[in-house]
Amino acid sequence: MKRQFYFRLAAALSAVVLITGGVYFSRSHVSASPDFVALTSTQEISIEIPQGATGSDIAQLLAQAGVVKSFSAFFKVAVSDSRSAQVAPGVHRLDVGISARSALNQLLDSKRIPNLVKITEGEWTSEILAQLAKSGLSQSALKQGLGEITLPAGFSGTEGIFFPAQYSFPTGTLAKNALQSMVDRFATQAQASGISAGDSDFTPMQLLTIASIIQAEGDTQDFAKISRVIRNRLKVGMQLQMDTTVHYVLKSRGHVFLSSASTQIASPYNTYRHFGLPPGPIGNPGADAMVAALHPAAGDWLYFITVKPGDTRFTSSDKEFLAWKSEYEKNLRAGAFGATQ
Repeated sequence: MKRQFYFRLAAALSAVVLITGGVYFSRSHVSASPDFVALTSTQEISIEIPQGATGSDIAQLLAQAGVVKSFSAFFKVAVSDSRSAQVAPGVHRLDVGISARSALNQLLDSKRIPNLVKITEGEWTSEILAQLAKSGLSQSALKQGLGEITLPAGFSGTEGIFFPAQYSFPTGTLAKNALQSMVDRFATQAQASGISAGDSDFTPMQLLTIASIIQAEGDTQDFAKISRVIRNRLKVGMQLQMDTTVHYVLKSRGHVFLSSASTQIASPYNTYRHFGLPPGPIGNPGADAMVAALHPAAGDWLYFITVKPGDTRFTSSDKEFLAWKSEYEKNLRAGAFGATQ
């Protein structure tokens, strides 16, 4: 049986910074260093990577715990592997006396993170709270914590401000602290993406709302184009008519088709009945959607439609859009969208 130890980092070293929950490593620390060669071992320890830990902190922590042979060994691997930016804060189970490469792989292995909470891009805050409740945080404490968190300047409400990522909270973590850590990661990403500063047309909150629609409406490769469609429609005074804003009202997941009756729902989030943006985000967007909200692609598109999975088309022509819509309806009836109908 593997022995269990527990290490906590007491002080931060200041060579590099944590961004969106991942770690960036400075090459100034890299030098030739001894390294273990083992891929695994029979001894395991539990190490907590604190929120806000720097790359230097993590390398020091692993070396002190005997996971890697030296501080420099881990740094040498980490600066050459972009995956090091994905190391999440929280408790990780790691083998002792292994190579730096193996240590990085284990840090990225979700199976080695106890009580892991995976927040997917676009999830509603209600869905996030449900996941946190399943991880051991009480619903009453979470409800109270929502009223105690500190929001970044320029943002309001509790939808859209919990950044999608992997989280692991140590036993005994207060609900308000768990929620605040997610908000703090959102604040970091909002600043990195630029939406926290707003732009000449939209406030930070409006950009977050746009990002949430982008996230819900399409795939990553289409985000910048969807962003342009939203801006173009707003500019010419067209209704957005986004199905996802109605799905948000209905709390409906996994449906491609939207009935005509649904488009008549009385809600300020119903972009079929109301002009302009909805009053707030319709989910919690990820980093790519935030960037796209601020940096739309160049184009005159007013319409887009996913004709079949993997085939999303953009046009400025109403006639072309209607032809594509007929093609979409045919594919829908034929079962091209599978269980998402």
